[in-house]
Amino acid sequence: MALVLLPGLSNLIDDISEEKKLPPQVVEAALREALLKGYERYRRTLYLGIGEDPFDEEYFSNFDVALDLEEEGYRVLASKIIVEEVESEDHQIALAEVMQVAEDAQAGDTVVLDVTPEKEDFGRMAAATTKQVLAQKLRDQQRRMIQEEFADLEDPVLTARVIRFERQSVIMAVSSGLGRPEVEAELPRRDQLPNDNYRANATFKVFLKEVSEVPRRGPQLFVSRANAGLVVYLFENEVPEIQEGSVRIVAVAREANPPSRSVGPRTKVAVDSIEREVDPVGACIGARGSRIQQVVNELRGEKIDVIRWSQDPGQYIANSLSPARVDVVRLVDPVGQHAHVLVPPDQLSLAIGREGQNVRLAARLTGWKIDIKNSSEYDQAAEDAVVSELIAQREQEEALQREAEERLAAEQAARAEEDARLRELYPLPEDEEEYGEGAEEAMADAEVYEESAESEPAELEQSEAATDQGQAETEEVVSDPNEEGAR
Repeated sequence: MALVLLPGLSNLIDDISEEKKLPPQVVEAALREALLKGYERYRRTLYLGIGEDPFDEEYFSNFDVALDLEEEGYRVLASKIIVEEVESEDHQIALAEVMQVAEDAQAGDTVVLDVTPEKEDFGRMAAATTKQVLAQKLRDQQRRMIQEEFADLEDPVLTARVIRFERQSVIMAVSSGLGRPEVEAELPRRDQLPNDNYRANATFKVFLKEVSEVPRRGPQLFVSRANAGLVVYLFENEVPEIQEGSVRIVAVAREANPPSRSVGPRTKVAVDSIEREVDPVGACIGARGSRIQQVVNELRGEKIDVIRWSQDPGQYIANSLSPARVDVVRLVDPVGQHAHVLVPPDQLSLAIGREGQNVRLAARLTGWKIDIKNSSEYDQAAEDAVVSELIAQREQEEALQREAEERLAAEQAARAEEDARLRELYPLPEDEEEYGEGAEEAMADAEVYEESAESEPAELEQSEAATDQGQAETEEVVSDPNEEGAR
């Protein structure tokens, strides 16, 4: 068969390589696989309307496609085994036929033959299949490269450039490193900041959330401006003490998209120092607020509270409600992590925050349920009674939960015991040791059965002979009285 010409093949591979940001070798491999699928489709169409498709999934495993970039074309090749008698023409070739060309050929050798169909015979369906498979393989290669490139990034924060807008999402161009090609990433509406101005070619710092597969769109990167990891990254880059390890960020609570437009985005950051002489809060704020101002500017004016972490839950809760001044923190239910915070009347609204944002972030930061109380109106006896009722209710729920877990554990243990019993009665093949012992016992039983089977015919003959003799004696005994009576 002659070479099937594909004019402009080299330019086609280069164009696809540049457009898809893939190496030319990857594009060539995808094109070969697509042409092979097209050839399979061509062979299958020969049976349409004539008979049932005789090809299974592995039938064409010995076929391949060779690209010739110099002459700009391709060939379909088949590896066939030399045999005396041919059973499958696609997989075998007769020895006599090969010896006409190569006299030293022997049965069992493999030869590669050109089985390329004529270009006119390839057909529209096969061409369509080739095009679809090529597009799919290129998408698969893109996904694999994107996942390999971005999955193991040490630094999850990237610099992104706005390309276009799709519905409520912003499509941005990101790169994993210097000299690497840019890849499209999606910034969904929920991960955008309300103060950001997403105009064309504007650049932002974004946090890489995930690499996932989007139906009909292929691989896609999802980035975020609202993730707390972005705040951590910005502080790490602005505060040398964090980079050196003398200051650490313990917890971050962020509300980048508040439920109401009247409330702006806000973040609380709890920090601690490894060295006593280092002030963690002062290190993060910087001289005249220079360090924290850089973080605020990158987040487009987002309000950030830096508070000192403490091992004492009461002190930690009091610090987390900054800038409000706290009188007393009562840990009314340490087990359930419930606290009452008493503040002066003039600090009540500040401690709660606009629409509860301040206390909400403090609760997320500390992990405690916080109730803000007016210290001048606080009735400790009444509040303790309410808390005691809540504790009793919680303990009852925990007891019910424990009973359910114990009942489930007992059921699982009983089921496991029953499974073990059934395995002893009916051992599974994968139980190697038990299965081996069972096989030996079965073989021993078989040998005993064979021995008994061999001895059974002789015993049966003796038994039958004894039975015949007994019947004869009985007949003789029975016949004697009759004979005497007749006489």
